[in-house]
Amino acid sequence: MIPLKSEEELKTMRQGGIILAMMLKKLEAFVSPGVSTSEIDNFAQQLAEEASVKPAFKGYRGYPAAICTSVNEEIVHGIPSQRRLKDGDIVSLDMGINYRGFLSDAAVTLPVGKVGKKTRKLISVTRNALLAGIKQARVNNRLSDISYTIQKVVEKNGFSVVRQFVGHGIGRNLHEEPEIPNFGRPGEGPVLKHGMVLAIEPMVNMGGWESEITEDGWTAVTKDRLPSAHFEHTIAVTNKGPVIFTR
Repeated sequence: MIPLKSEEELKTMRQGGIILAMMLKKLEAFVSPGVSTSEIDNFAQQLAEEASVKPAFKGYRGYPAAICTSVNEEIVHGIPSQRRLKDGDIVSLDMGINYRGFLSDAAVTLPVGKVGKKTRKLISVTRNALLAGIKQARVNNRLSDISYTIQKVVEKNGFSVVRQFVGHGIGRNLHEEPEIPNFGRPGEGPVLKHGMVLAIEPMVNMGGWESEITEDGWTAVTKDRLPSAHFEHTIAVTNKGPVIFTR
């Protein structure tokens, strides 16, 4: 059962999404060579306190931080540490917040200093795949129209989509129905309806799509250890078209 949000609930989630988007912009500006991922996490917690919101990830299934910081070959769920970012790295920042009982979730991948041409393309293609997928989040489309479009954009550019992790519905809970793969055939799955709120999040690898979990039990890395990028928005399906909450 995919929850449908009321107009008042959509308004509240939109407000929360704006707060999260502003927080991520400040975190983006904070990222630079020499900064540690734990310092990014500390700043994220500070921003949450200033905005009077709760980090959605901290304590979720035992996750220890306010934000996920995934560097280079790390796909998702990287735990902040004393690791310092260096010139040529890329880092994905993934954060969720609880605003007035509703969750928002967003992610962005950033270059640290100067990165290579293919890495810049990886970041750009992942962002564009997300935006293309969001355009398919229209009333009476099928859920897999989003998935198919993301996969098409990614593979047309010579990259691969991660299979092990998917997007999800979101609302009063961080993960609600439905699951949203970033691959698949069009015209399948549930019909999209006004009031559905989705966290769409392509994870795109430079090499093969295979992934594995490291010893910390959280961090997912590419099996071939080539870089991976991750972008995410919380969006609403509405009768006027998709609305991006976290922008």
